[in-house]
Amino acid sequence: MEPKLFHIFRNTPLGRETLLQSVYFCKTVGADMEIYLPEHTKFLMYFENDVVQIDLDPSYLTAPETARDHAGALAEAGKIRYDFLAPKHFTASTLPDIPTHFDFMCCPRSISDLSSKIGLGYIGPRVRRIVQSARFPVLLTSSVFKPWKSIAVFFGGSTNAVKSLKLGFRLARITGMPLKIYTQMENYSRADYEKVIADHGLEKAVADEVAEWRLFGTGDLEANLYEVDHDALVILGAFGHGVVRDVLFGSKMEKIQSAMPNNLLIVGPKYAAIH
Repeated sequence: MEPKLFHIFRNTPLGRETLLQSVYFCKTVGADMEIYLPEHTKFLMYFENDVVQIDLDPSYLTAPETARDHAGALAEAGKIRYDFLAPKHFTASTLPDIPTHFDFMCCPRSISDLSSKIGLGYIGPRVRRIVQSARFPVLLTSSVFKPWKSIAVFFGGSTNAVKSLKLGFRLARITGMPLKIYTQMENYSRADYEKVIADHGLEKAVADEVAEWRLFGTGDLEANLYEVDHDALVILGAFGHGVVRDVLFGSKMEKIQSAMPNNLLIVGPKYAAIH
């Protein structure tokens, strides 16, 4: 069974760009897509230990008479397999329940605020809740469609960083794209990070499959982000803690967001790797 990506379609120019990015992701990694055309501005996602209510802004209900045709045309042009998700259960008449059995989910950087508020440096609170609770990684797209040609993993040494690295290996092997690792060193030596790699049995994979590992021992994070390829899919962990601190939602995440327009694939603490 092919992996599936869940996409909430917004029938607007911004929504078109986001769907184009999802289509490219699916085509590149060999995933199918489930497209949700919302009929209401709210829905629920039932995760293992959390229920997240998503409050969409009214733009998600724009021109419902053309939404299906627009979304279908983009998916078909990308030559991917897709289907439209029709909710089967409702907590209330205008509050559908959306399943959470997907392998990936695509979000703009915020799905709960007007597009005028969406910008670099801001991640909506509902998106944070999804990342925190989901067993799948969340793809946060750039505002304008841009193909990615390499994979960049931010590695800080924590459990979530290890999950991010494993996901990076998986996608690099599927796509054939080069994989690079970036580490902002914080009171740790290269040997400390290499030990984490070795302890998780990834030493050979790093040696054989990583095109480059950049360890930044000087300079602040914002300045060093310039070294990340502009056309890379960036994979990083959120909310994780370990031997070395991970990239967290908070100051580091906002720094990455404010400096980088790249597509981000975020791995939360509940992420369970697909083999």
